[in-house]
Amino acid sequence: PFEFTLYHNYPHPFNPGTTLRYDIPEDALVNITIYDMMGRQISTLVIGQQSAGYKSVRWNATNDKGAPVSEGVYLYTIEAGDYRQTNKMVLLK
Repeated sequence: PFEFTLYHNYPHPFNPGTTLRYDIPEDALVNITIYDMMGRQISTLVIGQQSAGYKSVRWNATNDKGAPVSEGVYLYTIEAGDYRQTNKMVLLK
């Protein structure tokens, strides 16, 4: 890839799981985190060094403790090097 990109989750809306795709053009420390609409951290999906490439991660609508989260709108954020982007996703039950 030539630039950092965070795509919209698929499927959208989703139940019970969704896939987040992202591109990183260079090796970087990557952090992908899920937040609720109040800004509370729900789940950390990726945290660590990754090589350049086309990536994806699956979220099964659970928090960091493994408990299912409620229906609603969630934010997912990627931080990779100096790049930051946030998108919304909707969980319908």
